[in-house]
Amino acid sequence: MKNLLLKLASPILTPLENSEGDFEYSPTHRKVLKIMGFMFISLGFVGTYFSLLANQIAGLLPVVIFAGTGVVCLIVGYLGSDKAVSKLWRNRNETYHKK
Repeated sequence: MKNLLLKLASPILTPLENSEGDFEYSPTHRKVLKIMGFMFISLGFVGTYFSLLANQIAGLLPVVIFAGTGVVCLIVGYLGSDKAVSKLWRNRNETYHKK
């Protein structure tokens, strides 16, 4: 099952995992990424509810943005490598920060 999910998520994971440079990884980064993913997905559901309740289709644009962000966070948090997680956190241990 995990191999199928990795294959489906490869357009998101491949650029993060194939990036150059060193990275610093902390297990708390992955935990916070998962929590943020669930929070963004929840915000998307709440936004969908209130948008449909108010009968405002324009309210679905933020829903798509929040839900998309949540899905990316969850994909990288659960399926991504340590390098992908650190690159999503914008790890600054790269060549352009050398003096």
